[in-house]
Amino acid sequence: MFAGLRVLELASVLAGPSVGQFFAELGAEVIKIENPQTGGDVTRSWKTPGEPTDDRSAYFCSCNWGKKSVALDLTKPTDLEVVKKLSTKSDVIIASYKPGDAEKLGVDYTSLKKINPKIIYGQITGYGSDDGRVGYDAVIQAEAGFMDLNGEKDGAPVKMPVALIDVLAAHHLKEGLLLALLKRDRQGEGSLVEVSLLQAAISSLANQATNWLVGKKLPARQGSAHPNIAPYGDSFLTRDGKRLLLAVGSDKQFDELMKILAADRNEQFSSNQKRVANRNELNLFLSSKISERGAEELMRQLQTKKIPAGFIQNLKETFELPQAKEILMEANGVTGVKNFIAKNTEHKSAANGLLPPPHLGEHTHEVILSLDAQHNDKTAG
Repeated sequence: MFAGLRVLELASVLAGPSVGQFFAELGAEVIKIENPQTGGDVTRSWKTPGEPTDDRSAYFCSCNWGKKSVALDLTKPTDLEVVKKLSTKSDVIIASYKPGDAEKLGVDYTSLKKINPKIIYGQITGYGSDDGRVGYDAVIQAEAGFMDLNGEKDGAPVKMPVALIDVLAAHHLKEGLLLALLKRDRQGEGSLVEVSLLQAAISSLANQATNWLVGKKLPARQGSAHPNIAPYGDSFLTRDGKRLLLAVGSDKQFDELMKILAADRNEQFSSNQKRVANRNELNLFLSSKISERGAEELMRQLQTKKIPAGFIQNLKETFELPQAKEILMEANGVTGVKNFIAKNTEHKSAANGLLPPPHLGEHTHEVILSLDAQHNDKTAG
């Protein structure tokens, strides 16, 4: 899909690098610039206790497949010149500097546009280019309302166990960059595309945002329960100790559930609105009924009647699923998960042939030699 496209990655951590991996999976050449003075991308050192990895931590491996790592210190004029040469031969630049830093280094959009007018420059900030605060996922989760919504009713606010705001911002940036590539194809012009973590988070509040903006109801923590639907997100233990989660989205599905549980019709639960209002009574009732049933038999019945339900699984169990195995990548003893999973019969992902996550500076010599060769060919011509 993107064979022949060159992406220059001036980004670290998760949001920007995951966009770089997206392009790599679709065939682009992605060159990741890392500062050797600081140990490269900071996530190289983000290891869990006892993690048996080298300079490619498990975290780093989550979003750096298919890239060439070039070790350069942009405060050095000679290294900066290499980046500028690369920018003249690149199509897309991905950056995640805090506001003002790219300008100080001379690798901001305005500076690089002068030497490559068709460059598409995607930048991720914490709060926008006019706000100098550093953006970190956990802080954004707090400030955008996610933590206030997450957790048990009487418990403390809880951060999500993945940097979900980074992931969401990355998807927004991908969309913006794809639109910019379409614009360049049609009009021959480059673009600046900016996504802030805060706005990506707020945009992704979805129905919880409109529960407040339209319904005038301030959402509150309620564990896994859905504010608008019941039983949805609630889980129950079966007779043999498996935890079953229900996601009943309609009255018809609930009626079928009641038949499977051999339960009489209860006026308290006759409509979704009543079930939401009587959630505590509903959950006590369902807990009693489901605790009498074996997990596998009950799941077969639920699936037969198309009632949304699933067992709560750990990651070992998750990666035993055939759907999970289908989107894995392996190279040189490293296993990862594809960033791009959409299936398209015309354009197949290049992920199966990707380079594994690179060691710091692994491709510095190769890339600089390539630049010199291109320069010599141009001079000779």
